[in-house]
Amino acid sequence: MAEIQQQAAGPPKAGKRRAKKMSTRIDMTPMVDLAFLLLTFFMLTTTFAKPYTMELTMPVKDTPTPVPGSRAMTIILGKDHRVHYFFGLHTPNDNTVPAPELRTTTFAADGIRRVLLARQQQVSKPIILIKPSADSKYQDMVDILDEMNITHQKKYALVKITQDDLTLLNSAAL
Repeated sequence: MAEIQQQAAGPPKAGKRRAKKMSTRIDMTPMVDLAFLLLTFFMLTTTFAKPYTMELTMPVKDTPTPVPGSRAMTIILGKDHRVHYFFGLHTPNDNTVPAPELRTTTFAADGIRRVLLARQQQVSKPIILIKPSADSKYQDMVDILDEMNITHQKKYALVKITQDDLTLLNSAAL
């Protein structure tokens, strides 16, 4: 509320009579109360940002799980944000299985995502083995885990890259 304060009347002067100057004083209490009410209202009615996390279930250590080669797909994360993949397992000691055909793609929507969706159509419940190389970046790992989540892959595992996989990767680069 505003209130007008009048000055005390001074000694009468001769001559023109001036209009009295009145000073105004604005009480800020209601405005501060309103500001705190609005602040409290918006704090209580807003929704807080939920963290974006992905749950990873890690297997029990020292219990190897056999992976059937017919359902397996191996993804090798290479340098320059390249994704190399092949179907099946790379077992060079087994002479009955030919060496896999290594293919290269990107993290684009028509790259590894299309390959993963096509694999789901071909094989029921595929198992994806993800092998990051020393040349891959952390962002590549985050991107491939995002692709696993986007394509709704049920079973995938982070596996150490073997020397046989590195040999296959180097022979394909030549």
